Amino acid sequence: MLSSVLKELEIDPSSRSTLAGDYERFADGLPHPLEEYVRDRYEINLSSEYGGLSIKNPFGKGSGQLSLNVSQVRRDAEDGLGFVILKTIIAEDERGAQSMSEWAIHETRMIVERIKGANGSEGWTVTWKGRGWYDTFEKYLEFFGESLRVVQDMGMPVVPSCKYHLPRNGEGEWKLGEYQYTTRRLLEVWKQHGPQGLTMPIEKDFSPTLAGSDRAAQKHTILRWLMRVTGLIRQAASPIPIKVGLKVFNAVFEDAFQLEMLRAINERCEAEDAPDFLVYGNRLFDPDREFDGVRGVAYGGPDLSERNLAVLGSMRALEHVGQIPICLLPISATGNIVTGRIAAEYLLRGASSFQIHTYFQLPSSEYKMRTGSKTARALHELYFHPEEGLLAWLLHLRRAFDWPVDWNIKQMAEFCVDPANRVWASATASVLR
Repeated sequence: MLSSVLKELEIDPSSRSTLAGDYERFADGLPHPLEEYVRDRYEINLSSEYGGLSIKNPFGKGSGQLSLNVSQVRRDAEDGLGFVILKTIIAEDERGAQSMSEWAIHETRMIVERIKGANGSEGWTVTWKGRGWYDTFEKYLEFFGESLRVVQDMGMPVVPSCKYHLPRNGEGEWKLGEYQYTTRRLLEVWKQHGPQGLTMPIEKDFSPTLAGSDRAAQKHTILRWLMRVTGLIRQAASPIPIKVGLKVFNAVFEDAFQLEMLRAINERCEAEDAPDFLVYGNRLFDPDREFDGVRGVAYGGPDLSERNLAVLGSMRALEHVGQIPICLLPISATGNIVTGRIAAEYLLRGASSFQIHTYFQLPSSEYKMRTGSKTARALHELYFHPEEGLLAWLLHLRRAFDWPVDWNIKQMAEFCVDPANRVWASATASVLR
């Protein structure tokens, strides 16, 4: 799919030379401000949008153990990251009761290791025992507020992530008190410390470990969650507006069900039940793998991006020929984004921002940059690598589709979703036959 578009990098020799030079030049530190340099040097506008908020560039940090303290958030802002999603808080009611408390587990240890995909390609995965925020809700609120304060003048949005109650199969009632109390307290912090006049986004986290639990054993239960939770969050926030993003997980069922999940969100969620954006798609789950005494482990690597891109590609190809309604919800992509080229693959499927976790944790020897944090080192690779970097592939795509030089990432993503363009014309036959 789309192999003809991304088969071989085609940019002019001058641009290749410039990229190669900058890749070497910035091995000692990125230019500042990076976005201004890229605009002047390559005529590429890196700005985009996440959850209704403007972001200066499309790369952000996904929720996890790399976004659970203020020093991490401050350093990411200083290093030029586009946005940060905070560690996931487990919702609770005013008495402190948490129906999803099994996801509030402290990280005991974490390992970064190589992993081989089904097609033989090698990549990386991170494994840890912990899940969501394990400290008190009050500590999370303090963390959220201080994070908002430290980035006030740095142009980097900070967004909370929350795991709300999800009823098991046969459990009829939703724990509305958890939705109401948690959402309203987060909104209080945003009102006090967030950017004035802007609506708070929130990610509704469907954890990858959810795939291996009994809660997600029935397809109809999962679909019920996807079609209902947004409305419950909006009702909890009312009358204050809120931007809700669903972080869609990879279920243990076949790829066809992943497409059914996306279609249910797009086609069956109406009015207040419809989310404002999607985050797609969370890590895979292996029920047989063991780690630190726990059976069942979430993992990433090449198989994750291959599945995510295949599912999103199938959806776009079906849209292109009019078999299903077009999903116009903004997408923040996540899943094995370890090169700018993979980010470009997600862009071609309509993603306007890219969340990263594993790639910020590789051994230092995997980055060319010799100094600085792993965030800065990763961004150097993601942008400037002359063969695999995002700048190279944006130049390639602009040449292939004749994009205007002033388009930003959001406009490029919207173009890729528009059925009038030719991005999906060559891919449709292979998907539908």
